Amino acid sequence: MLYSGAVLLFLRDAVQARAALIGGLCLALWLTELVPPFVPTLLLLVATPLLLAPFGRQYGFSSVLTWPADPVLALFIGGFTLGAAARRHGVDAAVAEQIVGLSKHRRRALLGLVLGGTAVMSMWMSNIAAVAMMLAALRPIIRGTQGDGRFRTALLLGIAMGGNLGGMATPIGTGPNAIAIAAASSHHKITFVSWMGFAIPLVLGMLLLAYAILLVRYRVAGEFTHEPAEPAALAPGSGGARWVVAVFFVAVAGWLSEPLHGVSAPLLSLFVAALLFGTGLLAKDDLARLDWSTLGLIAGGIALGRLMEHSKMFEQVAQQVEWATYPRVVLLGALVCAGAVLSALMSNTGTAALLIPLGMSLAPTPSTAVLVAIATSFGVPFIISTPPNAMAHGEGGLEARDFLVIGLPIMLVGCAVVTLTGRAALNLFGVP
Repeated sequence: MLYSGAVLLFLRDAVQARAALIGGLCLALWLTELVPPFVPTLLLLVATPLLLAPFGRQYGFSSVLTWPADPVLALFIGGFTLGAAARRHGVDAAVAEQIVGLSKHRRRALLGLVLGGTAVMSMWMSNIAAVAMMLAALRPIIRGTQGDGRFRTALLLGIAMGGNLGGMATPIGTGPNAIAIAAASSHHKITFVSWMGFAIPLVLGMLLLAYAILLVRYRVAGEFTHEPAEPAALAPGSGGARWVVAVFFVAVAGWLSEPLHGVSAPLLSLFVAALLFGTGLLAKDDLARLDWSTLGLIAGGIALGRLMEHSKMFEQVAQQVEWATYPRVVLLGALVCAGAVLSALMSNTGTAALLIPLGMSLAPTPSTAVLVAIATSFGVPFIISTPPNAMAHGEGGLEARDFLVIGLPIMLVGCAVVTLTGRAALNLFGVP
C-alpha cells in the first residue's frame, strides 16, 4: 500500500484517489505474491464498481467486466493449448532429447543448443514448462557432471537464461508482452511480424552475450558422457505427435502471415485451440491443465490499465513533474531501468501492469509500452527473480553469485541497448 499512499499525496480528485487505493492494493498483492495471482484481478473487478460506480456509467459492473476482455487473451489461449498438446504427446521432451543428440558429446555445442533450444521453446509455451522439459532431458547429464561443477553450473544457468530471454521474442512469450499489446492497441495494432522483427535480433544478441559469459566464466571445453534417458511415457514419434507438430507450424505460419490474409492472430489462436480439442489431440481433462492463473493475471493487468486510463490518474501524477525538460531518451531510460529492477525483485507481469500505464501517460506511443515490457524480461540477476532461476537453483550446486555474474550484465546491457536503439528499431517495423 506504499504505492497508493505515495500517489494519494498528489491527488485531490475523489475518483483518482479511489482508483489509487484499488490499484495500490492489487499491485501490492501481485508483487508480494501473498495470494494466487488471479485473486487481485477478481478484487479489482469487484472493488471498482463498488467504489466508483456513483461517479459514472463507465465504472458500472457491466462496463468493468469488459475491461479485461481483450483479444490478446485469445492469443495466449492458443499458445497455452499448443504447449499442452506438446506435453501430452511428448513433443517437447523429444525436442529436448534431440538437442542433446545434436551436440555429439561436445560441451560447448551442448551449452549453445541448450541455451537456444530452451529459448525457442519458451517463445511458444510457458518458460516454466520449457525449463522443466529441458531439465528433465538433461538430468542424466547433470547427474553425470557432479565431479565437474563448472560445466554443470554452466548448463543449469544456460537453461535458466534461455527460458528467461526466449519469452521476449513473441507476443505470446510472456505476460508483459500481452499487457503492452493491449495498452498500445488504441494507438497502433502490433502484429506478430512487427513484434518478432524487432525482438528476435534482440533475443539473439542477448543469448550470444549469455553464451559468451558462460564459456569464459566456467571455461567450458571438451566432451561429456551421456547416460541413457528414461523412456518417455508417450512415444514422441506417434501419429498424435506428428499432427501436433503440423498444427504448430500451421499456427505459426498463420500468425506470421497476418498482414497477407487479414485474419487476426487472436482469432487464429482460438481456431487452433478448437482444432486441438475438436480432433482429440487434447482431451477434456487438458482444459483444466491450461495456465488459467497466468491468464487471470494478464487480464488483471489489462483491467488495471483500463482503470488508470478512465480515472486519468497517471496523467495527474505526470503533471507534477516537468517531464518536457528532460530528453526523451532519459525518460525512456528511467522507465526501462525501473522495469528491469522491479521485475528482478517482483513479478514481471505485476511490474508491467504498474509501469506500462505510467509510461504511456508520459510518452503516449506504442513503442513505449513495448520497450517497458521487454525491459521486464531483463530482470534476471537473482535466484528469486524468475521461476526458471528458482528451478535451476533447485537442482542444487548453484549459488546466488552465479546468477548475479550472468544476470547483471544481461540486465545492464539489455537496458542500455533497448534505451538507445529500441525506439528506432521499432520504427523500422512500423511501430511508432
